Amino acid sequence: MKIDLITLFPEMAEGFLNHSMMKRAVAGGQASFGWVNPRDFATDKHRMTDDRPFGGGPGMVMKPEPLFAAVESVRTANSRVILLSPSGAVFKQATAERLSLAGEHLIFICGHYEGVDERVCEGLVDEELSIGDYVLTNGALAAVVVVDAIVRLLPGVLGGGEEATGNESFSTGLLDYPQYTRPPEFRGMKVPDVLLSGDHGAIEQWRQEQAIARTQARREDLLKLNREKDENNT
Repeated sequence: MKIDLITLFPEMAEGFLNHSMMKRAVAGGQASFGWVNPRDFATDKHRMTDDRPFGGGPGMVMKPEPLFAAVESVRTANSRVILLSPSGAVFKQATAERLSLAGEHLIFICGHYEGVDERVCEGLVDEELSIGDYVLTNGALAAVVVVDAIVRLLPGVLGGGEEATGNESFSTGLLDYPQYTRPPEFRGMKVPDVLLSGDHGAIEQWRQEQAIARTQARREDLLKLNREKDENNT
């Protein structure tokens, strides 16, 4: 999968996507990343990519001309253009799963200032996404979060096949159960006996109970969604 980010701060995205699992995805051929700075497509002598909003108001708005030119410099017939925006649909694991199967090329427009000219949304964008109900300095931060969630789902990136991601939080509809590793006791805190028992049936039951209890305590909304899905499937 090819992924291009349209951002005024390519060094921010590049620094993140050149490390860890994303770097391994590139090395393994599952993903490739590109960065396009709309400032390179500004036509005035100051290379301006923003201007004051018509009608007045605070802040600046990203101009349409540089964004259109930046996207069109990399867009193909197989591209899907996504704008990171507080007005977008909230990004969820199901969205990551859908986009990991979306095709050959994703283009992310990273907003800045007070947002982008609405004609960018009307003429370029296929989908708007938000990573949560808060405001960030710029969309590059949101874009790398979305890209990470998508790329790690591509076949072969994590290793271990579908099982590597199928049992994770939000994929199962439950938060993950508590995890432990060596040593079996640390500062008086012991690993639950069941995990040391070797009884795989009992361990699986314990983990399921813990996942349900943790989700009940912290994210009851997820349990409600699971119940609604079960009801719709019956």
